[in-house]
Amino acid sequence: MSGRKFSFEINRTSSAPAATLFRLVTDGANWSDWAKPLVIQSSWARQGNPAPAGVGAVRKIGMWPFLVQEETVEYEQDRRHVYKLIGPQSPAKDYVSEVVFTPNAAGGTDIHWAGSFNEGVRGTGPFMRAALGGAVRLFADKLVKTAERESS
Repeated sequence: MSGRKFSFEINRTSSAPAATLFRLVTDGANWSDWAKPLVIQSSWARQGNPAPAGVGAVRKIGMWPFLVQEETVEYEQDRRHVYKLIGPQSPAKDYVSEVVFTPNAAGGTDIHWAGSFNEGVRGTGPFMRAALGGAVRLFADKLVKTAERESS
């Protein structure tokens, strides 16, 4: 096992308020409403504190039989959400992602979504960074569109 660390970051700007974006990204049961085609199914495996999406919450998202579980490890209402991948082994070990929502001068919100992981299988790091970064890029774009549609 090489253990090399890889990371990516995605930045977006939305006209929607931070509260709307935060609610959508932390609501594990409803990702399937806005994150298609990568997320066809979404549900809570466990609710957190504060319920439902706070620290300790576990969302299950994806498409059967490839459902991943993500646990909330840090939760700052309307500002910051940090989660980690839990469950079955993956070529991306110790995956952690952080989404930060910052109100901007134009009245909208700047979004910074970053992820990092350790390469679990030698040589898979660049591929996993591209796959995970691509998925998060798609999620960020869908999140912005959905939040702006709800806010208009």
